[in-house]
Amino acid sequence: MAHRLQTPGHDDTQAGDECILMIFRQFETADGELSYLLADPVTGAAALIDPDLVALERYRSALAESGLSLRYVLETHLHESHVSAAPWLRDSAAARVAMSDCADAVCIDQRLQDGDELYVGEETLTAIATPGHSACSMVYRWRDRLFTGHTLLVGAAGDTRRDDAAPERLYSSVVDQLYRLPGDLLVYPGRVVEGRRVSSIAQERQTNATLNHRSQRDDFIAARRADRRTLAAAAAQRLQLNRECRYDATPEFSSHKPTEQGNHHADM
Repeated sequence: MAHRLQTPGHDDTQAGDECILMIFRQFETADGELSYLLADPVTGAAALIDPDLVALERYRSALAESGLSLRYVLETHLHESHVSAAPWLRDSAAARVAMSDCADAVCIDQRLQDGDELYVGEETLTAIATPGHSACSMVYRWRDRLFTGHTLLVGAAGDTRRDDAAPERLYSSVVDQLYRLPGDLLVYPGRVVEGRRVSSIAQERQTNATLNHRSQRDDFIAARRADRRTLAAAAAQRLQLNRECRYDATPEFSSHKPTEQGNHHADM
């Protein structure tokens, strides 16, 4: 059953139809990991999606510069590709951490099911369960865009190397679920692929090299199973740190400020 999940202090009165203001930023780390800041321009309530510990100071600066109040941190899945900033933001900014109800992280405040709605001020995000890359992967829909994590990338699909990954579920999540959404929805993935950071459902249906509308289920599953590799030790360690909601034992962390030298892609 879907639930209507409410930010403390949320008012069900919606902004007028004439209001088209949007506060939205995409961040990229040196490793090509993507994260997102979105906010309600009326109340200043904000959410971060898939925050990376190495970009922590950039999030803090962006929030302060715009006078925003961080209410939520949303994770598309428990990450193995980076150490999450979620527990730090939870501890220091009192942000609530939200992710799939089947995830086993110890710092989840809001457990989400498929179809749940989460309010950030007067903005609404909808959780879409998309297992495959991991058992508990989720996509978040906001306005005209989808935050797809590592489920659907631009021109590719997430790997299935984790113990809880399943190529048959990834196929269903992408082809049978995401590709049936309106084609003009924008796709904002969790990782850069060959310099590409944004796409659309229509474009991915037609041109995605890994999964498109012509892809055959059995062929995709067989190819993924034939290419099954063990998760690298460093990735497995990051996954465990994120499961335990730890950041203090990482090279990225210092007692004062994590730093990151990667490129920053500003408001889009």
